[in-house]
Amino acid sequence: MWSILKNNHKTQMVTTDQALPGRQQAIEIHEPHSIFACSLSAYTLRENKESSVKRIIFGMGCFWGAERLFWQCEGVVCTSVGYAGGFTPNPSYQEVCTGLTGHTEVVQVDFDPTRVSLKHLLKLFWESHDPTQEMRQGNDIGTQYRSAIYWTNPSQVIEITASQSAFQAELAQVDQSDAHSQKIYTEINALDVYYFAELEHQQYLHKNPNGYCGLKGTGIQCVW
Repeated sequence: MWSILKNNHKTQMVTTDQALPGRQQAIEIHEPHSIFACSLSAYTLRENKESSVKRIIFGMGCFWGAERLFWQCEGVVCTSVGYAGGFTPNPSYQEVCTGLTGHTEVVQVDFDPTRVSLKHLLKLFWESHDPTQEMRQGNDIGTQYRSAIYWTNPSQVIEITASQSAFQAELAQVDQSDAHSQKIYTEINALDVYYFAELEHQQYLHKNPNGYCGLKGTGIQCVW
């Protein structure tokens, strides 16, 4: 995935005052999901106290490969890609790429907990990217590629932090000269606002099977 700028400022989080102003108009996705055929707009408010569907948001670098990882997972009922963790309202992809919105690229995962556990999704998350790389994933450099988990229900926090501790313990077993023995930089927060990415980014690797995928794990398993 390309980036507009490669200056050092892209690895430094902007402040609210520094962030681009954005816009009031939200990106609207009217086409159904390319795999699940679910209405993405309907899923913006799908999770509620009465719903059996649960939601979690993951940042793992470029969101194209991250979305494919989860739509291939049994028990996931809908996915979408977007932007979270930043300051600019309704940012465009071009704006996020400047590093001046504060957002990271994320995949929103809606799942049926009777078919797939949060624990399994967290295992996929930790093992499928490198959370020890701060503000980057491989050659994708910038705050938009930072590792992140945004939870939507406080009940998710215990399992998220337990999985983080377990993966950190596994990393600690690696030889200290190895880059993967560094600490985890994953941002873990309650979801504030999720903004849809543009239609061309939704299910990108389904529409473009030979497209870029930057997902690469550490080779270390997450067991807890």
